[in-house]
Amino acid sequence: MSLLPRLRQAVAADFPAVVDELSSLVRIPAMAWEAFDPSQLDKAAQQVAGLLRDVGMADVDVLQAPRPDGAPGAPAVVGRRPARPGKPTILLYAHYDVQPAGDVELWESPPFEVVARDGRLWGRGVADNKAGVLLHVAAVRTVLRVLGDGLGLGVTVFIDGEEEAGSPSLPLMLQRHGDLLKADVLVVADSGNWKVGVPALTTSLRGLILGTVEVRVLDNALHSGTYGGPVVDAVAALSRLLATFHHDDGSVAVEGLPASESSGPVLTEAEFRADARVRPGVPLTGTGSITSRLWTKPALAIIGVDAPSVALSSDTLQPVARARFSLSLAPASDTAAAMEAVRRHVESHVPFGADVTFTPGGRTEGFAGDASSPVSRLMLSAMEEAWGVPAVSMGVGGSIPAVNILNKLYPQADILITGAEDPDSRAHGANESIHLGDFENAILAEALLLARLNARD
Repeated sequence: MSLLPRLRQAVAADFPAVVDELSSLVRIPAMAWEAFDPSQLDKAAQQVAGLLRDVGMADVDVLQAPRPDGAPGAPAVVGRRPARPGKPTILLYAHYDVQPAGDVELWESPPFEVVARDGRLWGRGVADNKAGVLLHVAAVRTVLRVLGDGLGLGVTVFIDGEEEAGSPSLPLMLQRHGDLLKADVLVVADSGNWKVGVPALTTSLRGLILGTVEVRVLDNALHSGTYGGPVVDAVAALSRLLATFHHDDGSVAVEGLPASESSGPVLTEAEFRADARVRPGVPLTGTGSITSRLWTKPALAIIGVDAPSVALSSDTLQPVARARFSLSLAPASDTAAAMEAVRRHVESHVPFGADVTFTPGGRTEGFAGDASSPVSRLMLSAMEEAWGVPAVSMGVGGSIPAVNILNKLYPQADILITGAEDPDSRAHGANESIHLGDFENAILAEALLLARLNARD
């Protein structure tokens, strides 16, 4: 029997166990923010370490490094199987931490209990990114079962514990333990596919900047009836400022941000509206192709507002209001220059003479890969064989902090971005899920990649 059928048979036989392992990991609510229980991070890290030991990686470490503010970083897990002389090494990256569940009333089933229905697996973090963890575990286990002692390829599995928080301790961790992670090829399983049944290699990521804007108009709150009229309340003033961030067509109005048209597969407006569940009658914003608006043009969202809630509101002029923005950037953008561009925009659009304070937040650089490199072609070929349909290369509008951190540390390594998500996975939202068929095919494709790299010197 040739290699592909043997791998496919092994993946299929192992898949029920993989789903059970993924379900067990999803039940651990591991979130890398101060507001959440850090013991859950430790629990998840130990479970991942156990999975790697069970696969046959004798060299497994749970590592920690402090964050820039001195607080302890989340534990990361590293499993290693050294390469034989003359063989390359591949690094497999994913993360076990997840986003908070949010309003549990919006979930059709408990967020940290895995449910299988309609050919999908549902639960918080099942797509982003615990499926990535099990994708690597299952692919390595499959190749070891099929090739046995014939596996001379070096394999390092690196599972991050704080990617959703921006991987703040990762730079120092790599400074201390970078030799453990040195590799010729890096596979980051934190993305997804073009659509259900159509695999994709992600070749670009947008950059990201975060920041807050505070507007103050009074020293203290005032009765809105007694004092309203001569002064506008802070919430209204902040709203006026936030409205200047976009043109009438919804495109970003901040000057000096690069933008370009994307190349690659075509996404129609109807397909996007269905994937994003845009309400009927709500027009799409921006200009150019849908994919360029998603991948290669800036997109600004207001992701938080500090103001009284409706339930707790009183008849009061608010003295101060604050908003947090998230600005996605074209892959080649300079994030420091983009932050200054937003600052200039805010300072030139001060509403009603208010006191405005701009506070820059975190920054993540974009990424532009090469779909024509030999290793990328090898991955695309493996996907095509696993799914039985042509694979595509695509961009993604989000950011993955670890990609650029690893790229800077290992500039000669090829970086492949894959994953188990699809347009209906709803990562970060309620009712997160993955398609079970695509998940199985993703394991097969990575196992095939490992086997093909193993045949090379």
